[in-house]
Amino acid sequence: MLRHADIQDRAVPGPAPTLTRATLLVLCACVLVAQAMVAAVNLLIPQLAASTLHPTPGQLLWAVDAYVIVFAALLIPAGALGDRYGRKGALMSGLGLFAAGGAVSALATTPAVLIAGRGLCGAGAALIMPATMSVLVHLSPPERRAQALATWTLTIGLGGLTGNIGGGLAGQYLTWRALFWAVVPLGGLLALIVARTVPRTPSRPDASVDPLGAALLAGALLAVVYGIIEGPGFGWGSVRVLSAFGAGAALLAAFTLYALRAAAPLLDPRIFRSPKLRAGTLGIGTGFFGLFALFYVNPQYLQYAKGFSPAMAGLAIIPVTTGLAVMPKLGARLAQRTGPRLPIGVGLAMVGAGLLLLSTVDKDTPYLVYAVYLLVMSAGAGLSAPSLTLTVVAELPAHQAGLGSGLNTAAREIGAALGVAVFGTVLASRFHGDPRDPAQVTAFTDAMGVALGTVGVVALLAAATATMGYRERAAAS
Repeated sequence: MLRHADIQDRAVPGPAPTLTRATLLVLCACVLVAQAMVAAVNLLIPQLAASTLHPTPGQLLWAVDAYVIVFAALLIPAGALGDRYGRKGALMSGLGLFAAGGAVSALATTPAVLIAGRGLCGAGAALIMPATMSVLVHLSPPERRAQALATWTLTIGLGGLTGNIGGGLAGQYLTWRALFWAVVPLGGLLALIVARTVPRTPSRPDASVDPLGAALLAGALLAVVYGIIEGPGFGWGSVRVLSAFGAGAALLAAFTLYALRAAAPLLDPRIFRSPKLRAGTLGIGTGFFGLFALFYVNPQYLQYAKGFSPAMAGLAIIPVTTGLAVMPKLGARLAQRTGPRLPIGVGLAMVGAGLLLLSTVDKDTPYLVYAVYLLVMSAGAGLSAPSLTLTVVAELPAHQAGLGSGLNTAAREIGAALGVAVFGTVLASRFHGDPRDPAQVTAFTDAMGVALGTVGVVALLAAATATMGYRERAAAS
């Protein structure tokens, strides 16, 4: 529990703190761990499916999505908590929750307990991510801010690689429980290092936490994702699924009306009057919508259709990490020369094109061809990421850095949650067998292709909309 007296950042006499190498490294390590746990569980899906928990396909989806749903739903209020009570304290509290969630997941004896533990980890990550970005923004001088954010974005990509490798190794040589147990000492160690190396930044006692607004937003997201995931099982026209979508729309409308009238709302909808801010958040969500749909199916395809071991499947994701690691610097330089529209438009188009290419693979596709398709998609995500990230931060005033970082990361995680939900739903509606059965692999890859194609078309439409938002801003100027 965050308490003002315990963790409020206090002004320290003397020169203002600056971003040192040690601070940058530990902040990036926190991001790395939080992002790695998003990816690692995907490598364990085959092992979880065969475990004594006996999860259904829907429960497997929830085990993946519980983390990102809670992560996304709490990011903006978590950013506001950091602004109000202190970002360093929020970061340390997040690491504690993250470790606790790992312990609950490791001790799970039913799918429900595993899902709850994953949600608790997501709550910790929601405190970690905006706090790290906000500290970077506050400690970096304006001329170094873009480079600091590019490093932060690069760390997210490296977190994906680390999670895939760690999950693959755990899946082959250990157990899924061992992976979650590893989170416990890691979270505690990082909290101790943060306490010693990360300086406090000025807090804002007037920052609005707004629990009612947070509850309305979280409820809207949960209802929509619930409807998407449960649609194949209960039927798209069922009362349960239609009620979920109706509840999501009603809660979102209620939040908008409440926020427009509240004196200090969690998120003022009027900030989205900026076409550039709308385009930036949509673009960020689009990139992660495609990436996490791929992350969900990649280990299943490589293990079931290609016969890779879990460790090899984890290493086989390296082309994705290469694109995410190499292209952000090129994207930042291109944006300095041409403006953000070109790297954003080209990058998001490559994400959609890569998904469509991946939708054509089957069990006979050579891995090198598959790797090229992965590289096309990830290069596009990396090319567009710096401009999109900087857009959301730059469109808000400096005193709202916590909100900006929370909104930025919320767009990523909402996109990730929807990507997993949409892909998993299309896959489940077209494939009802066991992909571990060699006789059913072709049916599995056919369904996978339809699901990836669906995600690719949605990503291309969203990419076009986001790119037009930048043109609208230029015309208005």
